Amino acid sequence: MNQLQAPLFEALVRHYESGPVSFHVPGHGYGQIYEHEHSIEKKWLSTIMKLDATELSSTDDLHHPESSIAEAQKLAAQCFGAEETLFLVGGSTSGNLAMILGVCEPGDLIIVQRNVHKSVINGLRLAGASAVFLMPRIDEETGLATIPSIENMEHALRLYPEAKAVMLTNPNYYGMTTNLTEYAELVHRYNKLLLVDEAHGAHFGQHPSFPESAIKAGADAVVQSTHKTLSALTMGAMLHMQGDRIPKESIRDVLAAIQSSSPSFPIMASLDVARVMVDRYQSDWFEPGVASAQAFRDWLDNGDGALECLHAGQKSAAYDKLDPLRVVLWDATGTLTGFELQKKLEEQGCWAEMADLRHVVLVWGSRTGDDERKKLQAVCTQIEHWIKESPSKNRETKVSASIYKGNGTPSLLNPVNWNRKKREHHRIPLVDAEGLEAAEMVIPYPPGIPVIYPGEILTKELILYISTLAETGAKFQGAVDSSMQTIAVYSR
Repeated sequence: MNQLQAPLFEALVRHYESGPVSFHVPGHGYGQIYEHEHSIEKKWLSTIMKLDATELSSTDDLHHPESSIAEAQKLAAQCFGAEETLFLVGGSTSGNLAMILGVCEPGDLIIVQRNVHKSVINGLRLAGASAVFLMPRIDEETGLATIPSIENMEHALRLYPEAKAVMLTNPNYYGMTTNLTEYAELVHRYNKLLLVDEAHGAHFGQHPSFPESAIKAGADAVVQSTHKTLSALTMGAMLHMQGDRIPKESIRDVLAAIQSSSPSFPIMASLDVARVMVDRYQSDWFEPGVASAQAFRDWLDNGDGALECLHAGQKSAAYDKLDPLRVVLWDATGTLTGFELQKKLEEQGCWAEMADLRHVVLVWGSRTGDDERKKLQAVCTQIEHWIKESPSKNRETKVSASIYKGNGTPSLLNPVNWNRKKREHHRIPLVDAEGLEAAEMVIPYPPGIPVIYPGEILTKELILYISTLAETGAKFQGAVDSSMQTIAVYSR
């Protein structure tokens, strides 16, 4: 196989250039449906539709790959250091579901860090599996949660020898990452599987300044959102597997069930091309983004403004390394919350990835260069002038740590049994819900990590945190009342 070619993408181009006459789905006929239109639809849709094919003898089948897709997945496995790689057209969500459903039978137990994406919770619920949630470590400077300590994990492994696997999320949304080699070795000593949601680390291991990838650290199965930090289209992701422990066939079967039987060929082709860019240019592909992000950090350091950020080289007791392509920005004067800072950036045309009560997360692409950086710096200069002219509020915004009691200590290791049977519930004011069981998930989005899940007890700290998020502009999924004035609770 030639690593510098993109076999699936090239197969689609060859098919289109052969002049096919379409008597098959999709109904747009390679974009020809807009051929006689002189409209914005033709301008933006017709080009990508030329590659939007279906399962033909010339294009292959994602659920039974034999030619171009099979070759593209093998090349991806070689690139990212896995024994086998599967293309995902449902984002990392589909990969997380597949790992859990492929590993767990109803009633099985899995050890999971508490601050996971909602797709992990949904996977546990669908599988009928029980979970032991481990509290994350908390970074003292920011109050942000990372992964559990290795000591906490070993404590759980000793307490629950029946556990099928351990599931971690690394890095977190802020680019804080921990080298997982020691974790993989520990989990394997107990003869368990290590499953990793590495959605935000598809680029890991591809540049000297990047953290090591979970698959190279020894994890059994790893999901990466190739669209997040590489060049694939949105919803394009990969599931990497290695070793004899992981039930590869079972995971393939689950993917065939949960992913569309009509997967998007443009998304799959973009996965192929994203991989070939890494193979073709290697670490040089990321150099513009790495240099630009560092130049922005240096610019902040050399100024005397109100905005500050985390530094790629700094460490913490809660993590080993920061992703160089993420900049975590905040107003050190406390005048602006993270949500307010994000809004001011947007007003000037700079759109950030996400915000929380204190921080704004900026994601640099691999080719984000100096033009984009200088635009951001100009906008930040304007914001700093505005802050200096405004009375400082000095608001306390480091609230998030309070929802994770114990800071990684092994004190909360009670299995959660996901019962899918309907239970009687009703809706009450959030302020009156202390001590009751939540009957719905409350998910600030982004990052999509549930603050509370069904069956969890609503504490005073959780209620305060949810209320503060709502008051400062957070958006929520899961809960029916997006204003978070009320919440569903189970009847006593």
